[in-house]
Amino acid sequence: MSVQILIVAEHDGTRLNVSTAKCVTCARAVSGAVVTVAVFAADAAAVAAQAAQLAGVDKVLAVDNPANAHALAAVLAPQVAALAGPYALVLGPSTTFGKDLMARVGGLLDAPQVSDIMAIESAVRFRRPIYAGNAILTVEAVDAPKVVGTVRTASFEGAASGGSAAVEKVSLNVTLPTHTRFVSVSAARNDRPDLQTAARVISGGRALGSADGFKILYSLADKVGAAVGASRAAVDAGYAPNEMQVGQTGKIIAPELYMAVGISGAIQHLTGIKDARTIVAINKDGEAPIFEVADFGLVGDLFQVIPEIERLL
Repeated sequence: MSVQILIVAEHDGTRLNVSTAKCVTCARAVSGAVVTVAVFAADAAAVAAQAAQLAGVDKVLAVDNPANAHALAAVLAPQVAALAGPYALVLGPSTTFGKDLMARVGGLLDAPQVSDIMAIESAVRFRRPIYAGNAILTVEAVDAPKVVGTVRTASFEGAASGGSAAVEKVSLNVTLPTHTRFVSVSAARNDRPDLQTAARVISGGRALGSADGFKILYSLADKVGAAVGASRAAVDAGYAPNEMQVGQTGKIIAPELYMAVGISGAIQHLTGIKDARTIVAINKDGEAPIFEVADFGLVGDLFQVIPEIERLL
């Protein structure tokens, strides 16, 4: 029996975010899944074409509306709810975008909302981490007409390209709220990869001592094409901006290579990196908890080690 699944695409107006491809992989794990991706934008054509190329996508719905020029959850949620009628499961990524949006969608649909799905057994049965990832909870929505969920992107590989799904334009007759409007966006700009999707990440902790101390990480990151992250302790101390925080209360990431520099390895930080393929730890304290999870560890002064690594590179 087929299971209709709707995925809300995350994008920047021109490019599809890799989190959407990971949602597709999650959805395809459901037996009999028929996957539809909805793209909400002022002009959805370009992004919809990219979504159509994802393997495993059966259909793409392009929802054009000038109000969708900026991804405001209050504006998108009524549209998603209006589109959700025939779908048993509505998914979005467990990113800032998805967390903001999908809870509202669940409320509008009066449907159970499951966060941080790390494994999916059926359209009503899921596994998600709790207690900072120390335990895995199995959740089942009983007698629910539909379920709304966010996908833990660190737990899934992105769907490959090579698909050729049909793209259908959809017009929704929905009254959009006027109490929320876009004013402006302020975001740090740099030429490094995005922290949540980067294949290589170098993160620093409070041991770097200051914002100036992070400059040696920026230099090394530029050398190897890595994104730069930070522990909560470093962010709280003002050494790095909030958007760089990695961990339970920051970004959950799964890069191919993760370098933890001057990070002790509190459980809240480890929650954010547990799915990294290779973890390298550099710390002068040989008893630091980070070494218990690291694939490679180097005990030494980071202010000597990092410049030496960069010199050798």
